[in-house]
Order: sequence, then C-alpha cells, then structure tokens
Amino acid sequence: MAAGPPGSLLFLLLLLSLLCLRGRGQGFGQTRFICTSVPLDGDMCAASAPGTGSAEELKSTVLQLRETVLQQKETIMNQKETIRELTAKLGRCESQSVLEAPPGEPKGGGAGRKAGFSKNTMGDLSRAPAAETLSQLGQTLQSLKTRLENLEQFSRMNSSSQTNNLKDILQNKIDDLEKQVLSRVNSLEEGKLNPKNESEERGKIESTLTSLHQRISDLEKGQKDNRPPDRFQLTFPLRTNYMYAKVKKSLPEMYAFSVCMWMKSNASPGMGTPFSYAVPGQANELVLIEWGNNPMEILINDKVAKLPFVINDGKWHHICVTWTTRDGVWEAYQDGTQTGSGENLAPYHPIKPQGVLVLGQEQDTLGGGFDATQAFVGELAHFNVWDRKLSPGEVYSLATCSTKALSGNVIAWAEANIDIYGGATKWTFEACRQLN
Repeated sequence: MAAGPPGSLLFLLLLLSLLCLRGRGQGFGQTRFICTSVPLDGDMCAASAPGTGSAEELKSTVLQLRETVLQQKETIMNQKETIRELTAKLGRCESQSVLEAPPGEPKGGGAGRKAGFSKNTMGDLSRAPAAETLSQLGQTLQSLKTRLENLEQFSRMNSSSQTNNLKDILQNKIDDLEKQVLSRVNSLEEGKLNPKNESEERGKIESTLTSLHQRISDLEKGQKDNRPPDRFQLTFPLRTNYMYAKVKKSLPEMYAFSVCMWMKSNASPGMGTPFSYAVPGQANELVLIEWGNNPMEILINDKVAKLPFVINDGKWHHICVTWTTRDGVWEAYQDGTQTGSGENLAPYHPIKPQGVLVLGQEQDTLGGGFDATQAFVGELAHFNVWDRKLSPGEVYSLATCSTKALSGNVIAWAEANIDIYGGATKWTFEACRQLN
C-alpha cells in the first residue's frame, strides 16, 4: 500500500505529458518519461518532477488545455456550418447553370442529381413573369387594334390606295402577333418553354410591337394635321397613378355649371375618375368618380350626390351633369335623356376659381396625390364645361351630334387645350360615327 501514492503521481505525470504533446503539436520531437523517487516518509503532495512545477500548476495547465480543446471544437462546428451553407448555395448555382446550358453542353454531376427538383422550381418562378408579360402584350395589342380601327375610319373619309394598303399590312401584322401570343400561352400551359426560348420569343414579339407602334404613330401624326381640333379622344388603358391629362385652363368662379362628355369603359370594379377639379385648400371642389362597387358620384366641395348612370358596359355613352348653387339643384343625363335629379348639393357654394382641372385622376392635393385605385380606365372625348345650366334640348343636341350642338363657353374640347402625361394617348374620334 505504501507504493500507492507514488504510482498515482506517476500516472498523473504520464497523462499530463500526453496532453501536452497533443495540445502543442509536433514541436517536441522524441520524448521520454521521467520518474522521480520519493522517500517513504516524504510528503507525496510536495513531490514534483524536475521542471514540472507544483500540483496546482499541473491542474491549472490541464484546465487550460481542456478550455483550448473546447474552443477548437466550437470553431470546427462553426466552420462545418459555413461549409454546409456554401455547399447548398453552390448546389443551387450549379442547378441553375444546368437548366440554362445549351442542349449540347455536359451537365455537372452535382447539378444533375438535383435536376428534377430544380427544373420544377425554375418553372414555377418563370410562370408569373411570363403571365404578366402576356397580359401586357394583350393590352398592347388591343390598344394597337383600336388605333388601327381609328385609322380605318380615317381612311374611309380619305380614300386612297396607299392608306388602304398600309392599313391591310398593319392588320396582318397584328393578326400574326396575336397568333404568336396564343402560341406562347399554349406553350406555357404545356410547359414547353424554357427560359432561353421564352426570352428569345419575347424579344421577337416586343421588337415587332415596337416597329408596329412606330408605324401607327407615324400614320396618326399624318392624319392629326388634317383633322379638326375637336375630333380626338383620350385613352387611359391602364389603372396607374401617373397616366392623366391636364386642362391648361382653370375654371372661373361659377354659381352654376354644366359638364358633358363622351365616355367608354368596362373597367371593374369602378371605372375610376373621369375628371377632378381641385383648388387651394379643397382637393374635392368638383369631382366625378366611380370607385369600387359604388355608383358614380359627383362631389362639390366634398358634398356628394349619387348619379343613376349605367355606362360601365364597354360602349360609348354621352353624359351630362348640370347644377346650380341655388338650393343645390342638380340633374343627370345619359345619352340625351334625363335619368335623375336632386337638390341640396352644396347649396349656395360657388365653384372656386384658380384651381387645377385633371382628366383621368382624382387629386388628393392640388395637381397631384393620385391614387391608382381611383384612376379612370377607358376612353373619353368632347369634355365641355359651361357656366350655366343647359336645357334638356341642348343636352339632347349634344348627345345626337346635332349641328346645333354648342361647345363649352368655359372649357371647349380642343387638342390645344389638353396636355397628356404618363402614356395616355390621343387619336381621332368622330362622335356618333364611331359609336359601338
């Protein structure tokens, strides 16, 4: 039993030597064990190997080595996590490169293992932009077809073989574009288009559309020089907060008014705001709006009256609203016939002058603050304003395009009086000849 303590000390020294060798790497070269003799009556705790220090120092060294090992373990775990993240990103990049590679190029092994999954993922991501592109192309085609119809109407009034030939060429191009768009729809539904082919086909269609748009614009520019100043319409094809027209002239102070126009829209829900007039301190001085599922309303100084119009059917309609400050009496006319009336709409409040008159947008601030959800979508023409109440006979003459019809004495419909912004367009409109 007397040899027990020296044996324990030797075991501790042996363990310490091994730990030191592992902790300090390969800096010691060859090593050897050192044994120290201790007298039988000596103090075991005080014994120490040469150069090893006290037992407390040994214990401290062991703890330090243990802490170092734990830190190294934590570092290794962090590095493994980083490697996993980088590997995942590399795998995604390889998968995408495989999908975009030409058919003849070899595919990497890592990407090939994930090809099925990655292909479906890329397909899902590409379908939404493709569907949005198709929708935009459809709207563009419809706009070009409408402009071509206007050119056709113009060619009837100015018959020439050159105009007819150009019209036929443009019509054929539009038909070809519609077939291409339909082919793209079918290919998308069957999952035949890959990103490369889709990009090439979209580039071809957009190039053709650009060329077609330019040719129609040139033709419209030529006919614009020959048309009367009031035979035009404004078109607002999209619901945006930047597409609008502005009347250059403001309204004077008025104690009565009549506002009449031609409109065509099938926008849903609500066709938006055909016009709005704002003055300093009052953005809703005079507004005509159909917003959401609400009926069309007229606002005067923020006071509201609901109008019994039924015009959201994609057909041309003539509407008029008359008002007088005395008792706030108002009347509404659709297609030459009175459809409603009322009173107490902003009574004894004159329409204030020095404001901003905007077509196609509702103003929340003077001349701005547009909200896309309240934007007008459709076509508008012959917007006229009078500073008096028109008679039923005068309204009927306007709706039937009678030669007795008068232009507005406050705002008269003329191209020189209207500026357009944000993609709104002007082209020829012949009231009562282009109806539906």
